[in-house]
Amino acid sequence: MSQTYYEDIRIIYEDNHLLVVDKPVNMPSQQDRSGDKDILTHLKEYIKVTYNKPGNVYLGLVHRLDRPVGGVMVFAKTSKAASRLSQQIRDRKFGKKYMAVIHGVPRTKLKKGLVHYLIKDRRKNMVDVVDGSIKGAQKAVLDYEVVGQASNMALVEIDLHTGRPHQIRVQFATIGHHLYGDQRYGSHLNRPGQQIALWSTEISLVHPTLREDMTFTSLPPLLYPWDMFSNMESK
Repeated sequence: MSQTYYEDIRIIYEDNHLLVVDKPVNMPSQQDRSGDKDILTHLKEYIKVTYNKPGNVYLGLVHRLDRPVGGVMVFAKTSKAASRLSQQIRDRKFGKKYMAVIHGVPRTKLKKGLVHYLIKDRRKNMVDVVDGSIKGAQKAVLDYEVVGQASNMALVEIDLHTGRPHQIRVQFATIGHHLYGDQRYGSHLNRPGQQIALWSTEISLVHPTLREDMTFTSLPPLLYPWDMFSNMESK
């Protein structure tokens, strides 16, 4: 798999149907009210410039990453690929793994599952944990394992089974282990300006036309707090 860059975006993999990249931190997944440059628009420009495409360029956004989160992200270059990848997501065959640094060290170091019901306040752009009987509540499921600890913080690997808004951030905050740098759900622990320590490290999928299993990976930059953990490698 060749790796190139378009400005500050690393291209992990590309063919006629898929475009896999490293999303930079603090870049929106798609256009929002901030008006800041989003990665979807950025990558459409990349395709237009690289392949001299006239008119509008198609690029399907099949999943999202929160604005402050970096790491591997997959886009569809054709509508057929977008449809088939979206179906894999619905069928939970689109695997997503993350790494995060959390405040405190969970008592259980072995693999553990978290299940909550979430509801989003779109006006405030906040997500709350609610009772499953509440209308509009969505089930959120993830597994995590503690793989390192230092300075009363833990490095966790996360297997995300559902893709709810702010899911990882809210679920860990709910169990008392707020993510390092999370200003939205951990402002009482984190200082303004700290970068959230959450990274999309792996996506696995079935290629939409070749039907082959594919896995794409990315590691966080070797900066604080990631560099506190001896088992962390630089990307």
